[in-house]
Amino acid sequence: MPMEIVAYRGWKNNLRIANNVAEVIVTLDVGPRIISYRLHDGVNVLKNYESQMGGTGEAEWQIRGGHRFWIAPEDLTRTYYPDNRPVRWEPLGDLAARCVPPPETEYGLQKVMELQLDQRSSRLDVRLEVTNIGAAPTELAPWGPTVMAPGGVEIIPLPPKRPHPGHPRNARSPADYAPNLKLILWPYFDFTDPRWTFGRRYILLRQDVTRGPTKIGLDHRLGWVAYLNSGTLFVKRFDYREGAVYPDMGTRYQTFSNEDMLEMETVGELVTLAPGESASLVESWELHAPVSPVRTEEDVDRHILPIVMGN
Repeated sequence: MPMEIVAYRGWKNNLRIANNVAEVIVTLDVGPRIISYRLHDGVNVLKNYESQMGGTGEAEWQIRGGHRFWIAPEDLTRTYYPDNRPVRWEPLGDLAARCVPPPETEYGLQKVMELQLDQRSSRLDVRLEVTNIGAAPTELAPWGPTVMAPGGVEIIPLPPKRPHPGHPRNARSPADYAPNLKLILWPYFDFTDPRWTFGRRYILLRQDVTRGPTKIGLDHRLGWVAYLNSGTLFVKRFDYREGAVYPDMGTRYQTFSNEDMLEMETVGELVTLAPGESASLVESWELHAPVSPVRTEEDVDRHILPIVMGN
């Protein structure tokens, strides 16, 4: 069946959406969380925290794994709202659904997660929408962290390089002297960390089960990032709107890793919502396999770029 309610790792109620290529499972007893995403003949590319599978009703927020709906900028209250209650859902088509958790009345927010699986490929469109159901304006940005299984390498493309124009007569405009990338560092980031490779065309981040937290953010305009793990490539695509204000010093994309996992995080525009107004964050996913290992930028050009660009 294209959509059905199934048991998954201790939870009785989970929405399974599947075609002949891929399968998606979304928790309904908690969340909603996209807790599994895999090719039919492959493994789940998302991290599942074993001790938190099947749990419900906890007083505190649980990471659990998978893809969640957070609110930025990160704070100690509404960001960590415990999404541990049952979720209602409704179909939007043969392979599409809307999942609605209970309102977060303490903070005047109502979240909605909408999913659309393509008919013939692994492409999954994910839309997160938050509405201000409170009585006063509130500033926020929708935030979509995706917790990936350990052991892989993340690929973040960089803007094309260009030479310094030298004398002003060689410049076409002042933009030839201007920066073209914003890189934001968290206090626990370390340039000597061997997990990172800052190359000419790509940033690579290797998940390492022996190393603790590291994180960066970027005003990412190139539209995609990827994670390669055991021969399966996960691609996340999203846009960038010029002139928009993004949280955390302007980060459209953030990535975090520790001993357990690697997170790929899109962040929406920072907006002030009047009562009744909404903000949304949209991204699309896809899976490809088998894909050869990546250790260098040349490997990315050879094995990853043709897939991402559809060549």
